Amino acid sequence: MFELIKIKDTVRVPPKRFNEPKEEVVLDILKNSYEGLFDNDLGVILAIIDVEKVEIGKVVMGEAASFHNAVFTALIYKPTLHEITPGEVVEIVDFGAFVRLGAMDGLAHVSQITDDYISHDSKKNALVGKETNRKLREGDRVRARIVSISMSKGERGKIGLTMRQPGLGKLEWIEEEREGKGKQ
Repeated sequence: MFELIKIKDTVRVPPKRFNEPKEEVVLDILKNSYEGLFDNDLGVILAIIDVEKVEIGKVVMGEAASFHNAVFTALIYKPTLHEITPGEVVEIVDFGAFVRLGAMDGLAHVSQITDDYISHDSKKNALVGKETNRKLREGDRVRARIVSISMSKGERGKIGLTMRQPGLGKLEWIEEEREGKGKQ
């Protein structure tokens, strides 16, 4: 789930930047420090949107810089259990498909792609259904549900996906099912 959050932190401003506007310097330092960072509690910090407040700096003995308490807004992505999310298949492997969910990738294991038996066609780099002959390839757009999240300290974590429920799967499959059910 994408979310805007407020964060409070202390920002170290080096002396060579003292002559620049304080808010611009703090925003620049925060962007360089935070954007792309993964935090177990917050998820992935995608962007620093703005700086709401920058306090007057303090100088600490022995430190050639000023320290400013700041409040800023960040755009984050944190996967949520049971969330239904769109994605794009970015890699096909013999055991499943890796799906880009925006800021992170999840894995849809072959057992979670469809009710059909799935085999890996390495020549076509696709996962193919035995009975339906449906193919899942890199670049395909899908809708999936997050069924497991495993986050470890300091690591990006793992996201498990399913596409076996109604309304989930490759977008073309969902449309085919919708049209097929409407004709009955």
